Amino acid sequence: MTDSNLSTPPGRPLVAIAADRIERHMHPAHALLHGYVRAVSELASALPLALPAAPQAMDADSLIHGIDGIVLTGSPSNVAPERYGADALPDSVLLDHERDATVLPLLPRLVAAGVPVLGVCRGFQEMNVAWGGTLDAAVHTRDGRLDHREGDHDRPIQRWYDDSHEIHIAPGGVLAGLLPLRRLSVNSLHHQGIERLGTGLRTEAVAPDGLVEAFSVEGASSFALAVQWHPEMRIDDCPLAQAIFRAFGAACRARRARRLILS
Repeated sequence: MTDSNLSTPPGRPLVAIAADRIERHMHPAHALLHGYVRAVSELASALPLALPAAPQAMDADSLIHGIDGIVLTGSPSNVAPERYGADALPDSVLLDHERDATVLPLLPRLVAAGVPVLGVCRGFQEMNVAWGGTLDAAVHTRDGRLDHREGDHDRPIQRWYDDSHEIHIAPGGVLAGLLPLRRLSVNSLHHQGIERLGTGLRTEAVAPDGLVEAFSVEGASSFALAVQWHPEMRIDDCPLAQAIFRAFGAACRARRARRLILS
């Protein structure tokens, strides 16, 4: 049965949004930024649910059975270098071991089960690591690379998410199917970047310096896209950001229809 033959069931798709482990008033807590909640609710037309960074509480089978999509969020934290065989980072670098342990083992299973996945910034890096890729912890220090960092922190926070450089979209991929443009600007801001692309991942877009800025999972049965930039912060004025979340939402609705038929 094809997606076009599936009737749309009542209710909105359920989309998990990966949270960070933080400390709040000396208590362990979980946090995610509201931009992702807005994008999932308003553009993907789905019901957003927080996925805690708590590996001990995780049940992958129940999660796969119960959700229609997942968004892997950006974060101030980096993927721990031992996850991809790299040297330790300076103590000043923020890590989130609980999130690593929650998200990384889930990703191949989610994609294999046909759960739509959208990775953003840290989520983009998590997906690369989950498929055996490696990360460069300090892209801005490499000869020939752009400085992809967010710049002056004294600017108003919204200015952090202004477009920072162009990307070139590869033909024939997921992104190429969303908009007719092949070159456009994005709000990419990050310290880490891809060093080696994971096995089974397809480059969807690159920066002017050649750094991979988007990829998809080859052979995935549903939406499985990761971007280094922040579409969730530009859903009001960026056609590409809007197209990404709408396409993700359409995949989540198709997943929901299949899931309810089989339940």
